[in-house]
Amino acid sequence: MVLFHTYSSLLHLHFSIDRWCYTNDDTQALETGDSDIGVCGWILVLFSILLTLLTLPLSIWMCIKIVKEYERAIIFRLGRILRGGAKGPGLFFILPCTDSFINVDMRTITFDIPPQEVLTKDSVTVSVDGVVYYRVQNATLAVANITNADAATRLLAQTTLRNVLGTKNLAEILSDREEIAHSMQSTLDDATDDWGIKVERVEIKDVKLPLQLQRAMAAEAEATREARAKVIAAEGEMNASRALKEASLVIAESPSALQLRYLQTLNTIAAEKNSTIIFPLPIDMMQSFMKH
Repeated sequence: MVLFHTYSSLLHLHFSIDRWCYTNDDTQALETGDSDIGVCGWILVLFSILLTLLTLPLSIWMCIKIVKEYERAIIFRLGRILRGGAKGPGLFFILPCTDSFINVDMRTITFDIPPQEVLTKDSVTVSVDGVVYYRVQNATLAVANITNADAATRLLAQTTLRNVLGTKNLAEILSDREEIAHSMQSTLDDATDDWGIKVERVEIKDVKLPLQLQRAMAAEAEATREARAKVIAAEGEMNASRALKEASLVIAESPSALQLRYLQTLNTIAAEKNSTIIFPLPIDMMQSFMKH
């Protein structure tokens, strides 16, 4: 009678701790009830509980497990996931003979996408790499639906990068990095939703062009700058000629203005302390001296 009472208390403690550790993150996760293990399964569970009671208090250290704040534990009883999904953080209870568990890290994970040789839409080969930030949103799906969620996400990121860049030309890849990253994030997030993975951010790190293409683009940019400089110089010459034309019209209206301009020119030359000054004289002035 005392043994039955102890067994009932321990079983009540087991289900109480399971309910306390239940998390709301897995409300839509895979759930299998203890009733699905069958009669033989229940016999093994009862035998495990009895063995645990007989080996108390040594067996209590094998039954109590602790997971950290950033982890969740998926408990398997006779190969089936327990009802309630992931447990944690904190303390939970397992049966040593029939239960096993897997810890899942819920923190954000980052990885680099290796450089991918991509043929763009305009038939240019470029090498592009990036970085992906993701986290496990549903621990039960990440364990039950895929063998290795991390490796699968890495391979899918490489394939998605090549597929997305293959639909863009070189100019779009160089100028629309944010749009490409957002498109990759949406594609990855939709594809990994069944794995319990949430892709938080995708960034394009570097775009490497072939050396010959770099030289061609540099020559094109240099030619464009030279053409723009010639156009600017021609516009300056045209504006200067218009200003000189207007100045000549003003000087023609007043002959004394030309003399004042000569004096101003002499003053400018004398300020530089030159030893020889060649100054043109108007022919009208020389004719007036010759008449005298």
